[in-house]
Amino acid sequence: EHGFPCIGVPGTIDNDIYGTDFTIGYDTALNTVVEAIDKIRDTATSHNRLFFIEVMGRDAGFIALNTGIASGAEDILIPEQEKNVELFMESLKKSGRAGKTSSIIVVAEGDRGGGGVFELSRAVEEQFPEYEVKVTVLGHIQRGGKPSCFDRVLASRLGVAAVEALRSGDSGIMVGVRDQQVVKTPLERAISKHNQIDNHLMKVAEIVSV
Repeated sequence: EHGFPCIGVPGTIDNDIYGTDFTIGYDTALNTVVEAIDKIRDTATSHNRLFFIEVMGRDAGFIALNTGIASGAEDILIPEQEKNVELFMESLKKSGRAGKTSSIIVVAEGDRGGGGVFELSRAVEEQFPEYEVKVTVLGHIQRGGKPSCFDRVLASRLGVAAVEALRSGDSGIMVGVRDQQVVKTPLERAISKHNQIDNHLMKVAEIVSV
C-alpha cells in the first residue's frame, strides 16, 4: 500500500492459502486433533457411544478430512461436500449393519450438510436411541501447543526464502512450498484463490470408513 517491500509467509491451521501445499501451523493442528480423537475413541468404544467431534474449518475441510482418515472416523463432514441428513443417517445404518457399536463423526465447523453439529446430534438421538450421543467441540486447543517437527522445518525454510526474496529485490509475493520446492506466488493470487480438497483423498475416506 505504501510501497514498502513485503513478502508473505503462509501461516494458518486451515491450510487453505493458495500457492503452497502446506501452511505453517497446519501439521501441528492435525497432530493435536488426532491425539484428542484417539482419547475420545477409547471412551466411545467402551461405552457404546457416538461422538460428534467438531474441528476448525469454517470454509475449508482440510483438517476434518485428514484427521478423520487418520483417526478412523466412521464419517467426515466438510464444507466442500454437502451431505444431507438422510444420506448421513444411511451411513450410520451401514455402520450398524457392519457390527460397529460406536462411531466417531468428524465435522468441520463450516459443514453445510446438516445444519450444525448440535442439530445433527439431536437428529441422530431421535433415529438411533441405542446410542448415547455426545458432542465435543475441540475449539481453540487446535491453535495451541508445541509446533511439530514438520512445522518447525517449514517455518525455517519459508523464513529463509522470504529474506532471500527481499534481498533479491522481490516484493508483493508470498513464498510457499509446492512439490517440496520453494515457490513464489503474487500476493493478489494467494489471497484471492483457495487450495482445493483432493478428491482422491475424499475417496480414500469413504473406503477406509467402511
